[in-house]
Amino acid sequence: MSTHAKRERLLLADLLEAAGPEAPTLCAGWRTRELAAHVVIRERRPDAAGGLLLNVLKARLDKAMEEYTAKPYEELLELIRTGPPKMSVYALKQIDEAANAVEFYVHAEDVRRAQPDWSPRELDPVFSDALWSRLDRMARLAGRKSPVGLVLRRPNGQTSVAHKGTPVVTVTGEPGELTLFCFGRQAAAAVELDGPKEAVSRLTQARLGL
Repeated sequence: MSTHAKRERLLLADLLEAAGPEAPTLCAGWRTRELAAHVVIRERRPDAAGGLLLNVLKARLDKAMEEYTAKPYEELLELIRTGPPKMSVYALKQIDEAANAVEFYVHAEDVRRAQPDWSPRELDPVFSDALWSRLDRMARLAGRKSPVGLVLRRPNGQTSVAHKGTPVVTVTGEPGELTLFCFGRQAAAAVELDGPKEAVSRLTQARLGL
């Protein structure tokens, strides 16, 4: 049975293939080639991927990025499609779904929304609910850098407090759009912001995300 993570993985690979290795992405400074290398390193080089969080491993991550971006683009795409090696923790279905459904969704939109002709993607209700559930659990972590109080709201009225404080800005949108907003893609997220003008401006310019 296919999972959200597996579907988003294949979609991401297809989008990367269609865009080609030199296309822009929403990840500052990264072309599609760098984004593909990042995805592969994250799953296949845990010794280097730790550099995303730990400065002591940053040199190792930089070296791995240099190595993997030099690989043929088609090879990177095949490694994404085939998934992590069997001994990887990501090979476990539950961990893959928990760790990668959101990751691959965000990166797929990083590719889609950096293109001039992108159009909104309608997510199925089950996936939207899954994204909301994940976002609700990680809201405080994703919103910890917010300079103002931050409340997330679905169109159905469900809310989640991402950051306590005043003044408060309420961000309303579908779960997928709220996810992108909280992962630092504020400018590309289709959301409505309600709050004092200055607070809204500060929030849209903040470096949100994990």
